[in-house]
Amino acid sequence: MSDVQLHIDGDVAVLTLQNPDKLNALTTPMLDALGAHLTQIERDTTLRCVILTGTGRRAFCCGADIAAWGHLSPGAFARHWVRDGHRIFDRLARLSMPTIAALNGHAFGGGLELASACDIRVMVPGATLALPEARVGIVQGWSGTQRVLRLFPEPVVKEMALFGRRIPAERAVALGYVAEIADDALAAAQEIAASLGALSPRAVEVSKYMLHAATGEDRAAMVEALGSAAIAATDDRVEGVAAFLNKRPPKFSGQ
Repeated sequence: MSDVQLHIDGDVAVLTLQNPDKLNALTTPMLDALGAHLTQIERDTTLRCVILTGTGRRAFCCGADIAAWGHLSPGAFARHWVRDGHRIFDRLARLSMPTIAALNGHAFGGGLELASACDIRVMVPGATLALPEARVGIVQGWSGTQRVLRLFPEPVVKEMALFGRRIPAERAVALGYVAEIADDALAAAQEIAASLGALSPRAVEVSKYMLHAATGEDRAAMVEALGSAAIAATDDRVEGVAAFLNKRPPKFSGQ
């Protein structure tokens, strides 16, 4: 069984990190599995939402498994481990449907960065957030100084990254990073996902594109996605394709 399980429940995809003996620490096979699942999810037009959670009650994800990267050369560490992980996290952040991180426990380092790639977060009481990379002599590599900094006030990120402080669930809610605290984070996330049934899928998708363009999450791609969606609905697009396929000059109406 993969250390990242994908379960489809109606129109909701649930991704579960399954490495509880190591607090769901991320390994190369886990990153590869997550990337493959994201490809499948993006191609499934029946899905309305994605929930990401972890196994167990101790940790959502404690970050990257040191055994997976500790032996790498500086070049391989930067070129493969950091960049490959960054690309997969970016794919999660830029899914067309809404995403929810159900934090069943602590989220440290890469785990916090992974949660930050989701649209909203639900957190169990007693869980904490941290960026402890300096404790093992490294720095944030999967958007801790970028995406996380857009979601927290700058001094709070500095508390975590420069001083090693943990942020408890109650403070994370007060700061707006977490939507709510719930004893069962997954159940709470599923309840939030169910509310999408009353909303227009296309309106939600376009709203996400607009919000990402405004906040700087892959702004160039979001702007082009919005423009492409608008032009795809025109008569001119239909005429242009038809003219090309029939090898004739197009007669555009401007409609």
